[in-house]
Amino acid sequence: MIKDKDLILATADYAKEDRSKSWRLTISTLILFLLAYAGAMVNVHIVPQIICSILAGLLTVRVFIIYHDYLHKSILQNSMVAEVIFTIYGWFVLAPVSIWRRSHNYHHAHNSKLYTSSIGSYPLVTKKEFQAANKLEQRLYLFARHPFTIAFGYVFVFIWGMALRSLINNPKKHWDSVLALAFHVLLGTAIFIFLGWQALILGLIVPLMIAHAMGAYLFYAQHNFPSATFKSKEEWDYVYAALHSSSFMKMSPLMHWFTGNIGYHHIHHVNPRIPFYNLPKTFEEMEIFQNPGITSLTPKGIVDCFRLKAWDPESGKMIGKKELYQN
Repeated sequence: MIKDKDLILATADYAKEDRSKSWRLTISTLILFLLAYAGAMVNVHIVPQIICSILAGLLTVRVFIIYHDYLHKSILQNSMVAEVIFTIYGWFVLAPVSIWRRSHNYHHAHNSKLYTSSIGSYPLVTKKEFQAANKLEQRLYLFARHPFTIAFGYVFVFIWGMALRSLINNPKKHWDSVLALAFHVLLGTAIFIFLGWQALILGLIVPLMIAHAMGAYLFYAQHNFPSATFKSKEEWDYVYAALHSSSFMKMSPLMHWFTGNIGYHHIHHVNPRIPFYNLPKTFEEMEIFQNPGITSLTPKGIVDCFRLKAWDPESGKMIGKKELYQN
């Protein structure tokens, strides 16, 4: 069994970027992304417009994973063109560079560590902590993890959580939140003035609602699944957390494509420098990655993840709302 630093070193060959492939996949995805948004905005017939709107949402997820890889420094480093593209994209999806990099890097360094893992992730408390909290604190905690909150991730996770709250908490550090919010408002206003309300709804709001709901759920389920484990600071280990508290999400080849292979999340957490296009190969060739905690996009898989509310150290597992209130 390969463990700890040896496992990270063993993945080094997969963490080598193929620069031409990175650009080829980025450019081809961006072309499809722009065409889908254009189709969603052009009011020729409602049916193709709705189809393009859905595709635009799904393609926004794929571009986000490419953006995410860029910020992990696994692809397209030292490129002024890439920096401009991804800076603008960060504004567009309301996840500007400074905020995403700070919160996401913290998440990687503290994944599944009790009491600190909530920064850059969904809040998580133990059963005892929940029962000791007052009613308002309990309600706010459950709301943050509620399916409604995740389904409307566009509002609660990105507009509020990523942009507004970060700006309020530290305006000097996260000044690019202003740029993201201004860009979002100006883009929406321009679409409405020149193309009308239908283009605004189907060409901006619906795609981002789809993308942000998917993104919020993927991020939730990849660390809140039935077999996930959480450890105290003293017991916590980086590689163990990656392998046992980050899931492999089973999905069709098409959905793996739309989600940029982020379903191979346990591998990504072991070594975030592995480009998204190398994750399936890493999975196939390294046996240690082939027995992960599993989630899926099936109705049952989604329900199984959503029912989890807190960590119970006594039983050593995530528990649901009913168990949460039991003494």
